[in-house]
Amino acid sequence: MGFGRFMLKRTINMFIVLFFIIFITIALLGPSMDNILRLSIEHDVRQEVVNNRALIAGMSTQELERYMREQIDARMKAIGLDEPWHSPKRLWFTMLKILTFDLGRAYFLISEGGSSKVSDIIMERLPRTVLLFTTATAIVAAIGVFIGAFAARRYGSIADRVNSAFAVISSSFPLWWTGMLMILIFAFTLNVFPARATPVIPASDPSYPIALLYHMLLPLLTMVLIGFGSWSYIVRNLIIGILGEDFIIAKRAMGIPEKRIVYAHAVKNAAPPIVTIVSLSLSSSIGGAIISEAVFDWPGIGKLYFDAISVFDLPVIVGLTYITTLVFLISIFIADILYGYFDPRVKVG
Repeated sequence: MGFGRFMLKRTINMFIVLFFIIFITIALLGPSMDNILRLSIEHDVRQEVVNNRALIAGMSTQELERYMREQIDARMKAIGLDEPWHSPKRLWFTMLKILTFDLGRAYFLISEGGSSKVSDIIMERLPRTVLLFTTATAIVAAIGVFIGAFAARRYGSIADRVNSAFAVISSSFPLWWTGMLMILIFAFTLNVFPARATPVIPASDPSYPIALLYHMLLPLLTMVLIGFGSWSYIVRNLIIGILGEDFIIAKRAMGIPEKRIVYAHAVKNAAPPIVTIVSLSLSSSIGGAIISEAVFDWPGIGKLYFDAISVFDLPVIVGLTYITTLVFLISIFIADILYGYFDPRVKVG
């Protein structure tokens, strides 16, 4: 199977899974999705009527209310809200709405720009979550690969044992507990970083990006501190296994230096599982960002998820569930493609 067919097969599988997950979401939240659509239609109609001053001037209050009710009923009928949520027309329409990220308006939450549209609220927060967790994952992976290769090269040494012990200790500390400890030390005791990761200046301020990066340092430092130990341990075990392969023994017999064997050949052959772990770590960290961002008050989708659950803002919860699922599937898709690129056996298997 060629690489093109391999990519096509993975793309089809991703869309099948996405449609299946959306269908389950609709099945679980059918009546609630009806309420979301009704409230969205009522809001849009009333907003259009309010903005049409000529229409308001020529009608009495009773006529205006009757006109709005007729418009609302007509639009509800047009999208099938007069039918049960499980009818084919309704299912297709609702799935199309979710796929195009048209989830109406939030009940309580608004974006920093004042918009109540779910898409605006989420897309305002998503880049910040991607920035934090992508940066943390990249740094953790880079440090973990380097230290893991170093420990594998010195298997059984003091450095190897220290690395293994640190991996066990750092993995034992939950992120939320470590985060609170880091806030206590660096924010309240040393006054190096702010306690809240949300900048106090508005997003429209030209200096906001710099302030955001500065506020990101403490959560980023915490994630790297508790993450690279387990990463280095995983990479160390992968490389130790590869160093026992026949082709490594052959390269040693050729007189190639051990350092080059480890970093140029063993690490390269460990690339497929490392790429998979990076993709899974990134997608799972973004999907599980609720506690992390709530602890540091980082203004991303994890904190938004926490706020939406606190006030039960269902449209935002549904939108966040969809976007985190989509991010996870895209990460898996990228991992499959990279795995197939690095390991030709996957493409022909």
